[in-house]
Amino acid sequence: MLDVREADEHRSGRPEGAVLAPLSTLAARLGEIPRDRPIFVICHSGGRSATVTDYLLANGWSDVLNVGGGMIAWERAGMPVRTGHRTPWSTNSRRERQPPA
Repeated sequence: MLDVREADEHRSGRPEGAVLAPLSTLAARLGEIPRDRPIFVICHSGGRSATVTDYLLANGWSDVLNVGGGMIAWERAGMPVRTGHRTPWSTNSRRERQPPA
């Protein structure tokens, strides 16, 4: 799960295993985004994540999905939310990388 919000938004609440890559810095971090597994992209309401999803799909990523409605929809659906500092790609467990049920 790729969280394209800013750091303060990410720390205040995010899906389990979400990795912070703010839209404002994403271009410099594209090399960190895996191409060998599904990527779910989330933001606050779905706008920024839709932009990033379209960009990734147009630039070589093949399995990228926008989380429609963003964190607003995520929380309304009662999905789990974590707070605190970001999780780097390299330490995510396999369980954390799975899409929500």
